[in-house]
Amino acid sequence: MTIDIDIDLGLEVEPLTSTIGAVVHGVDLTRPLDRDHAAALRRSLLTWKVLFVRGQHLDPTSQVRVGRHFGELTPAHPLQGGIDAEHPEVLVLDSADYALGIGDRDGATSYNNRWHTDVTFSAAPPAVSILAAQVLPPFGGDTLWADLVAAYASLSPGLRDLLDTLTAVHDARRTFDRFQNDDANRRRVDALAPVRHPVVRVHPDTGRPGLFVNPVFTSHIEGLSRLESDRLLSLLYDHTVLPEHVVRWRWATGDVAIWDNRSTSHYAAADYTGRRVMHRVTVAGDEPFGVAGPT
Repeated sequence: MTIDIDIDLGLEVEPLTSTIGAVVHGVDLTRPLDRDHAAALRRSLLTWKVLFVRGQHLDPTSQVRVGRHFGELTPAHPLQGGIDAEHPEVLVLDSADYALGIGDRDGATSYNNRWHTDVTFSAAPPAVSILAAQVLPPFGGDTLWADLVAAYASLSPGLRDLLDTLTAVHDARRTFDRFQNDDANRRRVDALAPVRHPVVRVHPDTGRPGLFVNPVFTSHIEGLSRLESDRLLSLLYDHTVLPEHVVRWRWATGDVAIWDNRSTSHYAAADYTGRRVMHRVTVAGDEPFGVAGPT
């Protein structure tokens, strides 16, 4: 095990795999961070893509403060309000509000227990998310993250060359059934227009290319037949979640995860009974661009 130690700041970064996931020791997120500590966390996030900090027990005010060290925060969700009027940025993810397992009695599936990258149905998907564990079941409920950069890099050169030229359509309207229980919410979902993103996204800070498709929000790849698109996307999804590309986190109450939404996808395992409540804040991102550069 290799631990990166910043003696001046008292930080230790303990990697969990060779490319994705690291535990950060020696930081207290419940207190305001100084500029140097915040910068160190941002650097570590670019390297490890997901950071875990144990035992923080963030309240909404503290979580918002942490999020702002990574950029401007967005409202909680395009289709869902925040935890309260004072904290419109804090999204409550409560297992009581959505189906668990592979499907409920109506066959619906919660997108939380499907691999996805957050809000790719928007023109400028989020850059970073911060998730804080509030209430946990007695067992299960882990979250897994996949490294989209490593997944791209481990494809054959010929396939990478093809993917570099492709554009995918992302569409939320087939996904958010649970928001369509009344006419007002149905109109909000129906108003979400599909967007186009490169299949391979170049990270704006690191310059590294990574896959940028996911089975929840990606509808199809432009210029291919439906059969070709479905088969190619299925190959990419299977490849992305190979164990070599994935880190899995077993939560304890008070844990915090910070992830780079531009280079990862994630999956909340629905292998538990009881209640699971998480709070999330989201940092605004920019419009994705591919290997040809920004348009």
